[in-house]
Amino acid sequence: MDWHQQVNNYCERLGPDYWAEPINALTNVAFVIAALIMAWRLRGQRAPLAWVLVGILTAIGIGSFLFHTHATIWAMFADVLPILLFIVVYIFAVNRDVLGLQGWRAYGLTALFIPYAALTAPLFSQVPGLGSSASYAPVALLIAIYAVGLMWVLPQVARGLAIGAVLLGLSITFRSLDMPLCGGVPQGTHFLWHVLNGLMLGWMIEVYRRHLLTGRTARTAETLPRREPG
Repeated sequence: MDWHQQVNNYCERLGPDYWAEPINALTNVAFVIAALIMAWRLRGQRAPLAWVLVGILTAIGIGSFLFHTHATIWAMFADVLPILLFIVVYIFAVNRDVLGLQGWRAYGLTALFIPYAALTAPLFSQVPGLGSSASYAPVALLIAIYAVGLMWVLPQVARGLAIGAVLLGLSITFRSLDMPLCGGVPQGTHFLWHVLNGLMLGWMIEVYRRHLLTGRTARTAETLPRREPG
């Protein structure tokens, strides 16, 4: 594999130059800003995994900046690997601290994300116009599934996850429209994926942070009187 092979996947990029995607590159500051905001909100709170997520969110911004400036294979991996890591860590955090699963149950359910994504991504790839964004669509669906599953026991968490699913769906839409709209929108729409995704990932950490403050899990909530969501 040629790690320095050029990758040209975005409307804004018209050549191999370092600043060939200035808007796509600079809008990665959205991830860093979201990470800084969440670091400020987490101050004084004992939430190790939330801090790990903040660190990964910062790495997402750096990796994506490298990809939209260098536009090479190695930079592409620097872009996508932190995203995958964030997804896996967040799923584990929810399984352990929201669902209340312990030990191998939390790890096992988290590991199921790999076959889930492998099965659903090809299905989403059949959706016209979704293109390479098909690999992210299973994540939005999974967040929605968790939201529905928690609706009756932890309605506030469920609402937060539902908002996250909507934000991710919207950001995926703009990511998918980047090349189709390239003729009429020369700068493309990929930069909106960065802005909305930074907002969404920061929000997902906030949902987790707020839940940790309650000290409840789905298991303990099921022993309490249920109330209507809303």
